[in-house]
Amino acid sequence: MTDQERLAGYIDVWWQAVTDFTDLLEQVPAEEWSTPTDLAGWDVRAVASHVAHLEAILAGGPEETADVGEPPHVTGFMGRYTEIGVANRRDRSPDQIIIEIREAATARHTALLADPPTEGTATPERIFGGVPWTWEVLLRNRPLDIWMHEQDVRRAVGRPGGMDSAAARHTAEYLAEAFGFVLAKKAAAPPGTTAVLDIAGSEPFAFAVNDQNRGERLSDVPTEPTVRLGMDRASFIVLAGGRCDVEPGAVGIDGDRDLGKRLVEVMATTP
Repeated sequence: MTDQERLAGYIDVWWQAVTDFTDLLEQVPAEEWSTPTDLAGWDVRAVASHVAHLEAILAGGPEETADVGEPPHVTGFMGRYTEIGVANRRDRSPDQIIIEIREAATARHTALLADPPTEGTATPERIFGGVPWTWEVLLRNRPLDIWMHEQDVRRAVGRPGGMDSAAARHTAEYLAEAFGFVLAKKAAAPPGTTAVLDIAGSEPFAFAVNDQNRGERLSDVPTEPTVRLGMDRASFIVLAGGRCDVEPGAVGIDGDRDLGKRLVEVMATTP
């Protein structure tokens, strides 16, 4: 597969994720837009506003400014940056925010189809906040961000779904690639440890801790790893996304149960 083909695939997944997200937002009554989500300090409106902010910037809109104050849930540069979009849309109606997302995404989608990126290592002319991302990182991250926020809204308003979409699989398998880091660094498993992550709907991910204390992905899945974790996609994404606890019994652990429990506790890899 060429870079252009792979990047085009990311664009297709992102475009579908935007459609699914805005379709969901249209189903949420205005009075439920103030419902808190699993993200500290953010309700449904804030989540939608965040997506509108980033998509508007990527579509060519000007960088925004706002006095975001000192909210306790905001930490670091990116936290303050993303809060700008939330602050600037507090007085906008749900319809206005939905329309902004669709118009910005449509403009960007049209531009990407007319002049598709061809090299994953090249740098886009425009990225929100000036983050130093390549086309590969930017286009791979956008479906993840939007689909994760779709799920944030779904959990908040009690409308489950969207677990079988292309963006769902893309996100779960993207996050699963960090399991080696979780194993070797966050759980501090010793060299020689092997672990298998079984997520329903995807092929197993297997890693071993090498002599440099790094989680190295294995091409072959061991039949008797040190530990094996099994769970459905919904459970994995709330753990890897640092969203909320899973239901008791949602994660199956075979092998070293102490290590398995530790892995579950430190599974989060998104900010």
